[in-house]
Amino acid sequence: MERRAEAPPPPPQGLDFTVENVEKALHQLYYDPNIENKNLAQKWLMQAQVSPQAWHFSWLLLNMDKVPEIQYFGASALHIKISRYWNDIPADQYESLKSQLFTQITRFASGSKIVLTRLCVALASLALSMMPEAWPCAVADMVRMFQAEDSNVDGRARCLALLELLTVLPEEFQTSRLPQYRKGQVRSVLAQECGSVFPLLEQLLQQQGSPGFIKQKVLKCFSSWVQLEIPLMDCENLIQAAFTSLQDPELFDTAVEAVVNAISQPDAQRYVNTLLKLIPPVLGLQEQLRQAVQSGDMETSHGICRIAVALGENHSRALLDQVEHWQSFLALVNMIMFCTGIPGHYPVNETTSSLTLTFWYTLQDDILSFEPDKQAVYQQVYRPVYFQLVDVLLHKAQFPSDEEYGFWSSDEKEQFRIYRVDISDTLMYVYEMLGAELLSSLYDKLGRLLTNTEQPSTWQHTEALLYGFQSIAETIDVNYSDVVPGLIGLIPRISISNVQLADTVMFTIGALSEWLADHPVMINNVLPLVLQALGNPELSISSVSTLKKICRECKYDLPPYAANIVAVSQEVLMKQIHKTSQCMWLMQALGFLLSALQVEEILKNLHSLITPYIQQLEKLADETPNPSNKLAIIHILGLLSNLFTTLDISHHDDDHESTEVKKLPVQQGPNPVVVVLQQVFQLIQKVLSKWLNDAQVVESVCAIFEKSVKTLLDDFAPMVPQLCEMLGQMYSTIPQASAIDLTRQLVHIFAHEPAHFPPIKALFLLVTSVTLTLFQQGPRDHPDIVDSFMQLLAQALKRKPDLFLCSNLDVKAVFQCGVLSLKFPEAPTVKASCGFFTELLPRCGEVAPVAQVVHENGKVLLQAVLEGIGGQASRSLMDHFAEILFALNKHCFSYLSIWIKEAMQQDGFPSARVSPEQKETFSQQILSRERVNKRRVKEMVKEFTLLCRGLHGTEYTADY
Repeated sequence: MERRAEAPPPPPQGLDFTVENVEKALHQLYYDPNIENKNLAQKWLMQAQVSPQAWHFSWLLLNMDKVPEIQYFGASALHIKISRYWNDIPADQYESLKSQLFTQITRFASGSKIVLTRLCVALASLALSMMPEAWPCAVADMVRMFQAEDSNVDGRARCLALLELLTVLPEEFQTSRLPQYRKGQVRSVLAQECGSVFPLLEQLLQQQGSPGFIKQKVLKCFSSWVQLEIPLMDCENLIQAAFTSLQDPELFDTAVEAVVNAISQPDAQRYVNTLLKLIPPVLGLQEQLRQAVQSGDMETSHGICRIAVALGENHSRALLDQVEHWQSFLALVNMIMFCTGIPGHYPVNETTSSLTLTFWYTLQDDILSFEPDKQAVYQQVYRPVYFQLVDVLLHKAQFPSDEEYGFWSSDEKEQFRIYRVDISDTLMYVYEMLGAELLSSLYDKLGRLLTNTEQPSTWQHTEALLYGFQSIAETIDVNYSDVVPGLIGLIPRISISNVQLADTVMFTIGALSEWLADHPVMINNVLPLVLQALGNPELSISSVSTLKKICRECKYDLPPYAANIVAVSQEVLMKQIHKTSQCMWLMQALGFLLSALQVEEILKNLHSLITPYIQQLEKLADETPNPSNKLAIIHILGLLSNLFTTLDISHHDDDHESTEVKKLPVQQGPNPVVVVLQQVFQLIQKVLSKWLNDAQVVESVCAIFEKSVKTLLDDFAPMVPQLCEMLGQMYSTIPQASAIDLTRQLVHIFAHEPAHFPPIKALFLLVTSVTLTLFQQGPRDHPDIVDSFMQLLAQALKRKPDLFLCSNLDVKAVFQCGVLSLKFPEAPTVKASCGFFTELLPRCGEVAPVAQVVHENGKVLLQAVLEGIGGQASRSLMDHFAEILFALNKHCFSYLSIWIKEAMQQDGFPSARVSPEQKETFSQQILSRERVNKRRVKEMVKEFTLLCRGLHGTEYTADY
């Protein structure tokens, strides 16, 4: 559009949809600098496109004297009217609409390309809506129309217009809004119509003088059609022609797409003879592939690899089944192996090898799925191939030289890391095929490498072999492997000159920690390496995670090394070498380690470990709160809670049968963690008093006790009274969700024990009364507190329903809070409230105050549940609402039948979209015999909620 001197005034919203006004609005959309005006114009134009007047102005906008943007809008409007408002078009106008579109396409054959495409899409949409009844031979007609001589339009332009039309037709079909039954019908008509298209495409590809751009278009058109699940044998000639086009650099990319699309269609495996015919032309590309690799032409090698992989990966089962053709399939496999091992470092000098990894999974799965006799034959052929694959993959996993790696961007390094993870997964998988022999071969290679004094090896080579070993040992039980002792013996001989190698050595030791637990005599071979690595910040993640694994798996064999481990750990913690998360892991490692010592030893170590932090915390507690000392406080509290998470002298966590023998005698006296907690309790209270307003600090304090309670269970008992008192003070001053969650833990573990019931009961009543006050002031701003409170109530009902018998618990107010919470917009809160009612309703029979409240207020609960089902709540919550209905049915059936009748009599409730008959049906279903079947009740609720939302029978129900 040319820029005019001044923009026309904006079209007011109420303006008629005329040609002039559309043009003004388009001018505004493209050229008005004011974004508000642009938005107004866009809104108005969208209304114009769907208005009845669009039928009139669209054709006028296509006038040849208009600029392409205006013509494009006209063509788009036509497409929208045809594709979305087909039912508004009278059948007697189909023919004239068809011939008008043909005329316009012919006119635009030499005109604007974008307008031509839109018009083709509009005609394609028309054809799909008319097939097969109103326009039985649509495609043949299109071909005939454009092949007819027309002196006004030159043949080449007509040919291109026809190809454009034929290309967009299958694409429009894929995205069309045809109903499901029509989709199937039209698909089969189109598949038959390819008989009119393919001969034309073949002719154009093979014609001597066909220019490159026409061949390009032909290949695109073929690509588009094969996605309609056309029988592979009907595509044979065109696939062969596409193979020939691969020699032409200009057509290469489009030909690759065409061949890959044709081979990859799911239906293709039914045509085994055609697939077999495709192997020779694929193998024929090997010379072109080699030359591309030699000259560094990554695009060509990538494209050829895609073709080989498409054939191998999609059809390995079908091709393996043809036993007499095993040699040609093996040749294809070897070609794919060449692509896996393509020279260069991924992703810098090559991007092809990663395409092949899934093929190796598929081939192995298919071989292992054959019956034993056939499998044995193929194992014999393919085991050597898979051994070769391991060598190739480990070669590809090698790091480049340090100098080269230094030039890589961080993005390239990250892609290479992910690529190595993919290789690792593939090796782990290949172990299924090759078994123990794979580990032996890796061990032999590593041994030769480390003992060969003549030819010193590069660190990259050693690292890759170790990486292969670690990939397998991480997920596969290598405890029975006879090569592991040798490997553990070799590890100290590795001269570690570099971070990547050191990382892999660490991860390999970590992967072998379970084996070390069974062979404790070998621990001393590797532990010094790990402790040495702890001091290197570059090895932070690998060294700390490896120490944690060793301390977890081998804790009963570590007492002789404990002092040393604690001393080294303490030193690195004090030097602040590691980031926060690694410091936390290190504390967990020490927790595992200390768990296996005698109590006095634990206390001695704890004292030396924790004292510096306690002194730091005392100093921080006296300071005025500010952001930097807040971080320091949270860090120290985090270290303590991570230590207490794993410090478990009662061995709740032990599931190793082998360790039964090593278990220490039951300890006498208080638990060391409790001793330490009691020592620091007042200090923690002091910190809290200054930071009560800060949710993160409160959360960190609660975490220490929550982790300790979870680990210690009954051993935590001595702390219960003082912790309940502190929690009560905290929560009454400033209510926070973390305090309720800790209360829930205490209720869960101690509420049923008579000795601890009084403090727990007092805390429960206090938390409840403070939260009820919060509800009176308006709980909307605290969905997390409401969520935690509902979970606490449910836990109390589950563990100790007697809490609801307390005279000073206002059960009615609690019930009303639950009903209110059901209406929250936050799904987790609603889910927690449903959980509360699901626990409450079954208590009607045994807890009198609960029965009374439910009978008096149950109708309000039912009303809220029906509102949620009626559309107020997210559809993901329907199962939880169904649980409440199920419980009401089971425990208050006589009341429910009255309540549901009364509720459903309200007009427009629970949704204006359901009729009185539908409401009646749902009520009867809920009260019917099927009410005892929870699964059926859930189905009824899902069905009814879709009706209430107007979604029944639509595509939105698909995820249900």
